[in-house]
This record gives sequence, structure tokens and C-alpha cells, in this order.
Amino acid sequence: MRRAVCPGSFDPITNGHLDIISRASKLFDEVVVAVGVNKSKNRLFSAEERMQMLRDVCDGYGNVQVDGFDGLLTSFCAERGIHAIVKGLRAVSDFDYELQMAQMNASLADVETVFVPTSPEYSFLASSLVKEVATFGGDVSGLVPPLVHELLVERLAANAEAEGR
Repeated sequence: MRRAVCPGSFDPITNGHLDIISRASKLFDEVVVAVGVNKSKNRLFSAEERMQMLRDVCDGYGNVQVDGFDGLLTSFCAERGIHAIVKGLRAVSDFDYELQMAQMNASLADVETVFVPTSPEYSFLASSLVKEVATFGGDVSGLVPPLVHELLVERLAANAEAEGR
């Protein structure tokens, strides 16, 4: 069985993420979407919320499952017998960083990284940009799945209210 992992923070999940997950699901028998659970990082959504959003939006893919990880991705892969990491590349700048990471991962475990070029319509898309635009009232509804958009708008409104904005 060909198994792969699609790692990320997914805070929040974007249509670009879904594009890569969808394409990976056609290349591999099983895809594990691995959500980074770094408690020291300040995220808009908790790891549990991000994993549930992913489960909901990936429900239509029979060979995709969602899990969380903390620590090294290579340890996560070794524990689960996964030998491929799928990473989306938006630009040359992504490649420079991801190549270095792929080489480090390969030196730590029996794992190969598969680079999938992002579809052109998502090449500019990043979770951080989506959050920033949405925070200032911009329409990001076409950039994230509808469920994620609803949760994003609710969370940003709650945060603004809590901060007295």
C-alpha cells in the first residue's frame, strides 16, 4: 500500500490545501493529513478545531484521514510506516526551503518528499494572508471551503469583540 502524509498547520485550511490533498489522494492509496500541534505557537484555531475542519472538508475522500503530530514529522512517519511526504509548492521561494527540509527529512528517516506544484489559481494563497485579509473585513469566501469561511468569520468576530473592537 502506498501511503503518504500531507503535513501542515492548516490555520485555517484553504482551497490550496484542499487542492494538494485531493491530488495526493489520487496518487496514493492512503493519505494522512497531519496537523502540526505546536503548543508554543499562537494559532487562531486549536489543533482539535483544525483537525475537525479537515475531517469535515475531506469527508468525500475515502482514502484520506486526519491526525495530529507534535515533534518531528519523520517520527510521525516512522511510527505509521509512511514513506512519502507530499508538499505543495507555490513559488521558487517555497522550493528552496522545502528542498532543504526534504533533504533533512531523508537523512533522518526512510522517507521521500514528493513536490506537487500548486494549481495556478492558488499560487498566491497562504493561511496567514487569508487571516489577515479576513481580519480587516476582506472577502475570503472564495479562498476557503464554505464551512471554514463560516468558522473563520465567527472566530474573528469573537476575537474582535473580546478585544473591544
